[in-house]
Amino acid sequence: MSQSQCPPLGFSSKYYHVSESGSCVRQSSFFEGKPVLGQGVGYSVILGFGAFFAFFTSFLVWLEKRYVGSRHTSEWFNTAGRNIKTGLIASVIVSQWTWAATILQSSNIAWEYGVSGPFWYASGATIQVLLFGVMAIEIKRKAPHAHTVCEIVKARWGTAAHIVFLAFCFLTNIIVTAMLLLGGSAVVNALTGVNIYAASFLIPLGVIVYTLAGGLKATFLASYIHSVIVHVVLVVFVYLVYTGSGELGSPSEIYNRLVEVASKSRICEQPVSHYGQSCGPVTGNYKGSYVTMLSSGGLVFGIINIIGNFGTVFVDNGYWVSAIAARPSSTHKGYLLGGLVWFAVPFSLATSLGLGALALDLPITESEASHGLVPPATAIALMGKGGSVLLLTMLFMAVTSAGSSELIAVSSLCTYDIYRTYINPEADGKKILKVSRAVVLTFGCFMGLLAVILNKAGVSLGWMYLAMGVLIGSAVLPIAFMLLWRKANAIGAILGAVSGCVLGIITWLSVTSIEYGRVNLDTTGRNAPMLAGNIVSILTGGAVHVVCSILWPQNYDWDTTKQITVVEKEMSELPAEEFNEEKLKRAKAWVVKWGIGFTVVIVGLWPLLSLPIDVGQMLKENEKPSFKRYEYLVRVTSHSGQ
Repeated sequence: MSQSQCPPLGFSSKYYHVSESGSCVRQSSFFEGKPVLGQGVGYSVILGFGAFFAFFTSFLVWLEKRYVGSRHTSEWFNTAGRNIKTGLIASVIVSQWTWAATILQSSNIAWEYGVSGPFWYASGATIQVLLFGVMAIEIKRKAPHAHTVCEIVKARWGTAAHIVFLAFCFLTNIIVTAMLLLGGSAVVNALTGVNIYAASFLIPLGVIVYTLAGGLKATFLASYIHSVIVHVVLVVFVYLVYTGSGELGSPSEIYNRLVEVASKSRICEQPVSHYGQSCGPVTGNYKGSYVTMLSSGGLVFGIINIIGNFGTVFVDNGYWVSAIAARPSSTHKGYLLGGLVWFAVPFSLATSLGLGALALDLPITESEASHGLVPPATAIALMGKGGSVLLLTMLFMAVTSAGSSELIAVSSLCTYDIYRTYINPEADGKKILKVSRAVVLTFGCFMGLLAVILNKAGVSLGWMYLAMGVLIGSAVLPIAFMLLWRKANAIGAILGAVSGCVLGIITWLSVTSIEYGRVNLDTTGRNAPMLAGNIVSILTGGAVHVVCSILWPQNYDWDTTKQITVVEKEMSELPAEEFNEEKLKRAKAWVVKWGIGFTVVIVGLWPLLSLPIDVGQMLKENEKPSFKRYEYLVRVTSHSGQ
């Protein structure tokens, strides 16, 4: 067989070669061989950007202290003065919610399920932020001086509930941190060859420096810059894939290529695993197409995604800290605006780099995809080293901005819910500030160690992303009821959160054993057991709490949550009208209306309205021009003995 007869379907010959037996063989892995960039570039990005942001944000904080007159107290370190306005809150939400998974896992889902993947990733992780706006307003009404969510839990439900939910909050921070560094270190290693364990420790370094210097306000300032850079790079990639690329360059070209890729089952005589996911139609998709919303796999992922991300918003103290830092009149608008702006990041990126990987027929293995390597593969294929640098920059922005939020979240929990509550209740501002900074440094080092342990264990970003709802989903409804339902009681909250988590894990592992006969990282990471575990966890947690609260209602008036005190006065800057009860009630009604409205649209109306599209007819229309290539390839492979 000559090289001209290889590859199939007219795709690029760079990923195929003719074997000694004359067969057309596909490259087994996109990332086999030498990394595109050198280690020097990798270390320059990690250390250079880290040093720049450490210096720049620390300088901005110093300017604010020098010329605006901000007092760098413990309250300011952990709450940024409770005076952050709408625009900065929105940018912080976008930055805080743009994880490594937002960039990497979203494109993996597109590569796996087609167009339904980006939609369910983006919509399934947007609605939580929109609805959390309600909780943000309720904090201002019912616990205006709180520092953490667990402080509110203790004030309402006592010590036992406080310890339980403190454990869930820490678990959430650990899961989010693990995903940030697993994805970040894997991509840095694949693109530059930097040791994956060295990357795990070096990525958080700059974040630790500026968080130590400026606390939450420094995090907010850095997040704004990070968000700008992420969106600029996002626009470059979208433009390149759909307009500027010589290989793709138009929506119609991408569509035609996706149709051809789905039709490769006619010529795939080697096992599908040899070719990767992009060989043949998608199991569970209507007509096997990549361009349909009728995807059972995509829908299952969407449900898992929705449940898991309710956990990582409602049980992540970082979002509560951001709400606490916001000016009361800005809180609800900031969360709604931030959620809608964030939707564009995974949706646009996955429909460009994720679908682009399929359209280019890139030889990506399932292992590479689960570690988040779909976007860098597409970026390299289209732009070479330039694409690698852009994606590396984008990823670094996402990991560090979200990582700084996790540092402050853990610092606040350790400082106010452990040190001030159980160790030194009379601690003054200086001692609290000292403890806060010590925790930032300690947890920053722990982040690197955690990533090393998980990499050694073989845990991937994709596995962790799907499992998070099983582990923390049971705490979502009890935490929501804490501020929304006066009858919610402590016994129900504790039993619901603990029993939901335990039953979710049991269900997850049991379904894995029944379906696949063995329990390991591969089988537990599949859709059926993950779906079962996620649903059981969140529904059990809510159901147990509701039943207990109806049987033994608390009838709470939020008096004790309003008695939570600040350590040092910082509230004087805000006018009294900011805390006007009627004004806050109107704000709550507004965010309930728009939050629920957008939720109905993006997870209900939008997918339903896409169902009438006749994919089968579109496939027929696009099949005819390419049929001769299929027929030719069948003749060639039959003669070669493949």
